[in-house]
Amino acid sequence: MSLPNTETVTTEAQTTDAAAGGTPGKDGVQRRTNVRWKLFLLLLVLVAVNYIDRGSISVALPIIQKEFNLAPELVGLLLSAFFWTYALMQIPVGLLIDKFGPRKVMTASCVGWGAATAASGMAGGFLSMFIARLGIGVTEAGVMPAGGKLNAIWMHKSERGRGATILDAGAPLGAGLGGILIAGLIAATGSWRSSFVIAGAATVLMGLAVWWYVRDNPRQHRGVNAAEAEYIEASHAAEDAEAELDGSKGKRALLPYLRFRSFWAMCFGWLGFNGVFYGLLTWGPLYLAQAKGFDLKTIGWSTFVIFGAGFVGEILGGNIADKWRASGASANRVMRTLLGISSVVVIGGLVGVTVVADPTTAVVLLSVVMFFLRWVGLFWSIPSILGGRTNAGVLGGAMNFSGNISGFVTPIAVGLIVGATGSYTWALLYFVGSAIIMGVSVLTLDYSKRLPV
Repeated sequence: MSLPNTETVTTEAQTTDAAAGGTPGKDGVQRRTNVRWKLFLLLLVLVAVNYIDRGSISVALPIIQKEFNLAPELVGLLLSAFFWTYALMQIPVGLLIDKFGPRKVMTASCVGWGAATAASGMAGGFLSMFIARLGIGVTEAGVMPAGGKLNAIWMHKSERGRGATILDAGAPLGAGLGGILIAGLIAATGSWRSSFVIAGAATVLMGLAVWWYVRDNPRQHRGVNAAEAEYIEASHAAEDAEAELDGSKGKRALLPYLRFRSFWAMCFGWLGFNGVFYGLLTWGPLYLAQAKGFDLKTIGWSTFVIFGAGFVGEILGGNIADKWRASGASANRVMRTLLGISSVVVIGGLVGVTVVADPTTAVVLLSVVMFFLRWVGLFWSIPSILGGRTNAGVLGGAMNFSGNISGFVTPIAVGLIVGATGSYTWALLYFVGSAIIMGVSVLTLDYSKRLPV
């Protein structure tokens, strides 16, 4: 059985691919290869590099702000530049992924954003840095929707929670490591500019790795044996049959989804999530420097602890979700319970940060917030749940477009709040409001079936 919306595969190629890892076990049954998990570990690394690149400006911001003599309002504008073009490209790139496949789009994204990141290291002032950040937004846009599409194509239904969180866990991992790596590169080279060029070159190399290993169909991968391919395809066939009974026609489109509550819950849930995450990603280092008096080295390690907690939380959340589902619990019970708990803890933790004065306690609270916030990375399984393999790319793009509205609004809003009040208290309460939107949305969404489109 071939998978819809992927390149056709010849019988000869299928035979060659199926032969990989085909040694039978003692019982004579062929053991499944695990190429799908290796592929998602590669995507984890890719997304981590993605977030190291996009967050590098936040770590270097105390130096850049001083060098370019930027007011808080201009800092907010600069931090938001990436998200303007990143958000606007989400739906178009999602359509491209559904039409041409994730491998081509993801590879092109890597090469393009690596070049743009290196160019940002050559900026001479606010305007040229602003333009470079716009370019990074355009070129990075394809990565996450392509990952969501690969989750739909490569993962068994029972594994998509882990697939989604492995993919998305690259975000806190990259944000955490980025603080240390970029700070270390700045210290080693004596220049924030050199660190940006080095990060850009590493990204281009990641693009080559993606082209070498990623395939748009498990049957196209030489490492996949027949047992693994048939395991994935059996899940897809069962999902397609169930969706057909519910009225799904498998039509490639976006507009028909706009009439469904779950589509909007998906979009607003991701918008609220990113209002918190991007706020901490962009303004977090400056908050630690200005409100808590941290130096560059301490900022780097504190950022690592906070976002490292998010990485651990996200991997754990995906495993809990899949194991709970495997025990027989309904999709709605699992997702609404886990994501509801996440929302409550995030709201409480952020309120706590506004009232504590001790810097160490603030870092601990932010780490707890990030640990539970990243459970919402399970959302990257939703495009495949609601749209199936046919529309996972464009639904992932629509979801990420909504989320990245927060990406360009939040840095500007925080800059205006800090500039007007001289304090971060109301900025943290802005994050609380975003978490409330997230909480309402995750409890509204129906996770149990594909939408009838």
